[in-house]
Amino acid sequence: MEPVNITRVSQFLLLGLAEEPELQPLIYGLFLSMYLITVLGNLLIILAVSSDPHLHTPMYFFLSNLSFVDICFTSNTIPKMLVNIQTQSKVITYEGCITQMYFFTLFAELDVYLLTVMAYDRFVAICHPLHYMVIMHPRLCGLLVLLSWIMCVLISLLHSLMVLRLSFCTDLEIPHFFCELNQMIQLACSDTFLSNIMMYFVAVLIAGGSLVGILYSYSKIMSSISAMSSSQGKYKAFSTCASHLSVVSLFYLTSLGVYLSSAVTHSSQSSATASVMYTDLAPNENVIQGKG
Repeated sequence: MEPVNITRVSQFLLLGLAEEPELQPLIYGLFLSMYLITVLGNLLIILAVSSDPHLHTPMYFFLSNLSFVDICFTSNTIPKMLVNIQTQSKVITYEGCITQMYFFTLFAELDVYLLTVMAYDRFVAICHPLHYMVIMHPRLCGLLVLLSWIMCVLISLLHSLMVLRLSFCTDLEIPHFFCELNQMIQLACSDTFLSNIMMYFVAVLIAGGSLVGILYSYSKIMSSISAMSSSQGKYKAFSTCASHLSVVSLFYLTSLGVYLSSAVTHSSQSSATASVMYTDLAPNENVIQGKG
């Protein structure tokens, strides 16, 4: 089959989670509910942090930034899926697909960086409480967030440029409810060796490096907590980390599940189902973290 040049591709088809028409209203209602909870919950966190002077601390500064990223994260994929179900259309334009892929990669990477920065914040707060405000001063907090944005913008742009070089055949069906980097590369007819190497190298570098940083921070935190003599102090220290740990665990486990299921089983259904976890459920965990 002769590949079609990438400039001639005008649209892709998003197959979604299920083909059965009778399941579409259920999926629509479920995703709409989760999306509204995610957006409203995270908006409330941002408003609460910005309006209450007592919450103008590094921890809540990072939390409000994470809430903003999570709103953008879900808004990049879920509304398009809801529109497609409502209009009974699976079409997304080539430009729209590339744009969605770019912002999905951007906000997913930002989630990783911000979760890592928040782990460092908890490490300083528990292991060096007397120097906390000196170390985590507003300038450093702003710089950490700014550097995260710059790095993620550049990395996402690099991924998008790699995809723009690819050519596609006539099979333009994406077995997902959104355009995702790994699925785009699998659809390509041209040589994808360099794109795959780049994708997995960046994934290991970012996700693996961040995970190592988070695990190191929490190893030090657990050592400090175990050395505390007061049980009340131990409980208070652990409670400040529990919600963050739950978000980290859900995000990393579901992200790992998506790529392992895609690479090992090549099952589009299992990969798409796992994607639901980190596109809609993981941002909802941030709402729980905000309440905690």
